[in-house]
Amino acid sequence: MRPRVASYNPWTALYWLVSGRTVGGMAMYDDANRLPRDVALELWTAGSAWFSSEQGKKGRLAAGQLADLVVLSKDYFSVAEEEIKGIESVLTVVDGKVVYAAGHFSPLAPPPIPVLPEWSPVVKVPGHYRSAPPATAKIGAMVQMHQCCGSCGVHGHQHDIARKSSIPVSDEQAFWGVLGCSCFAF
Repeated sequence: MRPRVASYNPWTALYWLVSGRTVGGMAMYDDANRLPRDVALELWTAGSAWFSSEQGKKGRLAAGQLADLVVLSKDYFSVAEEEIKGIESVLTVVDGKVVYAAGHFSPLAPPPIPVLPEWSPVVKVPGHYRSAPPATAKIGAMVQMHQCCGSCGVHGHQHDIARKSSIPVSDEQAFWGVLGCSCFAF
């Protein structure tokens, strides 16, 4: 069985095909179901052209075929496997026109188009593959560790107040004792 990839990001897909792992790093496939980098790239390019019945128009570097191109941030064939999902285009040319440029090429960039829908998470966070700076990652871990599924009707989001309270819960028959909530459990 070959892995199936559900992502519009080609580097996420190629990482999955090559490593057999999810974006989070969980192993999904053994070595027998992983592809060499060149085969994965051919499936993504020439294979996609075949799937759309356009193998004579695109998918290969050949005379008479469409010649869109990208300049990549890293060399797909030489980076560590984990780095594949972080590859980005620094220059994208479609139909002879620059449609995206970053870094050294940014003076060539066209004006950005708005992200739609406006509420999309990518408005704030450009991509799941980008590593966060250490301080941000630490804050994110703390937020995740202390997340709750809802506020308490008595204490709001101060769930720790019940646990640290000096009030004894003496009436075991009452609903959640004298504290009146389930904060202590969370």
